Amino acid sequence: MATVESTMLDLGTIAPDFALPDVLSGKTVRRDDYRGKKALLVMFICPHCPYVRHIEKSLGPLGADYASESLGIVAISSNDITAYPADNPEGLRQQAQANGFIFPYLYDESQAVAHAYKAACTPDFFLFDRDFRLVYRGQYDSSRPGNGIPITGADLRAAIDLALDGKPVPTEQRPSMGCNIKWKA
Repeated sequence: MATVESTMLDLGTIAPDFALPDVLSGKTVRRDDYRGKKALLVMFICPHCPYVRHIEKSLGPLGADYASESLGIVAISSNDITAYPADNPEGLRQQAQANGFIFPYLYDESQAVAHAYKAACTPDFFLFDRDFRLVYRGQYDSSRPGNGIPITGADLRAAIDLALDGKPVPTEQRPSMGCNIKWKA
């Protein structure tokens, strides 16, 4: 397991477009499906990573807590499934069902979307405002596997709340940390 930090894409960057299959519904989900929302959260996650497994039980409640808000949420898995078969579409479905994900879970087979977002690790979080401008890229919270800090999602939730209220998100942000995205050769 190679541990890396998120690339900290420049704030203000426009959310790259995507059109990916949702492993739960079978439908294609596009970035522009969320046009008109106050914010869009894009999470790069996967089933096998210990950093994702550490927080995955809190991702379902995160989705549920904001279900009535004007927030779009998508999870994307971009890992090479030849090298990491647990991250195949069936593995994504199982992870989503086991953890109560109510948001689309998209499979980025070509890895083009992960490259466009400059995603580096799982988990990697990108929060965009109503104009699809990046306002937050950073950690979920300060909890990591084995450090004893409770999992709250405090950093991400604070940014979401500010974006939903149309308020500026502080620019001092701590990078996410996790397993590197498993790129194809």
